[in-house]
This record gives sequence, C-alpha cells and structure tokens, in this order.
Amino acid sequence: MTAADPAAHELILNVNILHSGFLPSAWRVPGADPYAFADIDHYVHIARVAEAAKLDAVFLADNAAIADQIKYRSITALEPTVLLAVLAASTSRIGLIGTASTSYNEPYNIARRFATLDHVSRGRAGWNIVTTADLASARNFNRDDVPEHAERYERGEEFTQVVKDLWDSWGDDAFLGDKASGLFADTARIRPIAHAGKHFKVQGPLNLPRPPQGHPVLVQAGASGDGRELAARHAEAVFSASISLEEARGYRRDLHERAERHGRGPRSIKVLPGLTTIIGATEAEARRRQDELVELIPWEYSLNRLAGTLGIPASQIDPDKPLPQDLPLPNGGRGNHTFFHATLAAGRRTGYTARQLVKELAGGGGHRVIVGTPEQIADDIEHWFREGAADGFNLMPDVLPDGLQAFVDGVVPILQRRGVFRTEYRGTTLRDHLGLKRPERRE
Repeated sequence: MTAADPAAHELILNVNILHSGFLPSAWRVPGADPYAFADIDHYVHIARVAEAAKLDAVFLADNAAIADQIKYRSITALEPTVLLAVLAASTSRIGLIGTASTSYNEPYNIARRFATLDHVSRGRAGWNIVTTADLASARNFNRDDVPEHAERYERGEEFTQVVKDLWDSWGDDAFLGDKASGLFADTARIRPIAHAGKHFKVQGPLNLPRPPQGHPVLVQAGASGDGRELAARHAEAVFSASISLEEARGYRRDLHERAERHGRGPRSIKVLPGLTTIIGATEAEARRRQDELVELIPWEYSLNRLAGTLGIPASQIDPDKPLPQDLPLPNGGRGNHTFFHATLAAGRRTGYTARQLVKELAGGGGHRVIVGTPEQIADDIEHWFREGAADGFNLMPDVLPDGLQAFVDGVVPILQRRGVFRTEYRGTTLRDHLGLKRPERRE
C-alpha cells in the first residue's frame, strides 16, 4: 500500500466486541444470552456480521483481573489471542486486533503470540498495546500496587521496541525450504537481537519467520503525555476517547505533530475514537431504547463506576449535582488518565448532574454516545471524518449482536452510497484495509 492508495483515505470502522454490548445492561434485554461473554459462537457470529459489512477489524479489549462489577454486568473474560485464533479460522478477510499488556507480560511471549496470529490469519493481526493501570491486575501479578505512571510507560516503550526487533529478527527471505540443497533456512538472515535494557534482557531471535505483514498492526490507547509519546513513536492506529469534535481534532493534530518529530509521516497514525451507537427507526424510538437500557442499569453500579473512573469515593458524588471540580488524577497519577479526562470533559461541557451524566455516557463509560436514526448516525460519522476529527471509529454498539446488525443494515449502506466507506475489500491484510505500508525490516 502507498499513501496514494484509496484505502489510505477511506473511513475506518472497527467493532469492539465488548461481550454483550457497551451498555452495562445489555445482557438483560429480551433475547440476550447472559452467558454470551464466554460463548465462542457469540463472537464468531459478530465477526461474520462485521466481515459481511466489510468492516476493517474486530477489536478485543482485555483485563488481567475482574476489573468491573461482576455482580451487575458481564465482563471481558476470554483471552484475546486465543479467541482471535478461533475467529481467524471462522473468517477470511476482517482484521483481528487483540489487547495485551506491557505491564504483565514478557516481550518474547507477546512477539511470538501475535506473530503466530498473523501467520494463522494470513496477515490480519493487530496488537493493542496497553500499560495496565488497575490495582486488581497488579495484585494478580505479584505486586502490591500499580507502578508509577511514568514507569509503566517507560517499560511499555522498551517492551514495544523489543517486540518489533523480534519480529525483525528473521529476514523476509530467511526461510528457504530448498529440498534439493537440503537447506531449510538461511541462518545468515536470522539474527539474535541481543537486547539488554533497563527492564528486559532478550537474546532472540524469534522462533518463527517474520510475520506476513512484517509487523502486525500496532494499536495503542492513551491520552496522557506519556501515552501520546508512545503512540507517536510506535502506533499505527490509536483508540481514543474524545467527546467533542474540537477535542478530537486537537488530539489528532497533536499526535500527527508528535509523530513528525519522531521522523514519521504526518498521516502515519490513524485516530479512531470510541463511538457507542443507539439506533432506532425514528429518533424517538432510539431515545426510548436509550432510556430503557439506562433504566436497567442499577444506580449503585453506575455510581461506583463513575467514582472509580474519577478515583474518588462514591460518597463524594451527589447524584443531583455536577461533578466535583479540580479533582486530582486517580490513584496518585497511577490510574487511567484517558477515561478520567474524558469523563471530566463531558461533565464540564454539559454541566450535567452526575445522574444526567451517567445517562449521557450510557452508564458512565467515558466514550461518546450518539442516539438516533441510521441517517443521523451516518451524518455524525461523516461530519467527524470530513472535519479531520477522526480517521474512523471503534464502534461499540449498545447491545450485541443486534446493535451491530442495526448499524450494518442501516448505517453502512448510507456511508457506502455517499462514497465514504468501501463496498468491497481491496486487499487481504489488515494493513491493506487501513492503508498502511508494510514496514521494512530494521537491519
């Protein structure tokens, strides 16, 4: 792919398979299967619906602990790369993006796991790089507290570079399989990386050939300065949490400027804000659906989630008043900066009470929520895309699978008719879909 390729300028649409759906009450609606969060058939069905609509990728989040209130909602439970291997065998074109933490893994394992996924999917893998910030995960990995924010990103930076070096430890032409000469591989084209850094010592090489895409696509999510720097150095797509168009445009511009300072092209990073859709045949019907879903969320769940995002006790939040002002970063700066800033921005922009804000955020999740008809949803998406606020979106339908079905049946055809979204895949790899170049091997 080159910069002149049409795919480099097309709207990108991924679907974030958040078990039963983005709304915490999604598992409670009529027809929903409460066990879908651990049912492989549920995920296969969603991936096939997305592929039939020519979406770019499915996206899987991950937690290394029970990070949500399992008393009230289903959770992210299945390990992403294992699940994506099944989805690779069940689909043929759609991209497969999985989350893996740099805080509680080793570079060699992650390099091998995603290289394997890229091979078995024939070039459709992507790695979403996260630096895990929750205390429950830390305690599952022999730590009493979350590492300092700067330490997490310092480790994440070194981790990511080691993974890339391991993917480059084989030349593209290193595998020979020459029966006549008896040479299986050209060992002159396979090298150790001999990495010795502050956090890792990794000899290499990787024990399998270079991935079909050279590198699986590197995805990242982070709004802090450290997070943006990690993205500027390495990410090819960023999963962001922008509530307003102006904020999103500024965030995208900042990432492009940072990438340029690191010697990368200004358009080398695709910015994909999270977007929750609640769709009805009429706006009134969509609003009713929103009201019904929000009413099914226990207030205790919403209050605890909002308090956890802000890093304050639930007792400090008055449901009928706006959010407290001048809040410090959660957990002494160790917590998740992205959703903290997004939630505060939404509260300040609207002036809503905490109770109203929970409804606006469809349960307090921190991502933008749009409610309306397929035409209204398409108008909003096209506006953000054409205004330079986003290269596309990570879709988080309210309920799965029917919220996704409503999107692909109603919204996708409108975007296709307007020439904003593809009608057919142009290539076979995730890089083809996203308009990204295959990276040259770093010698």
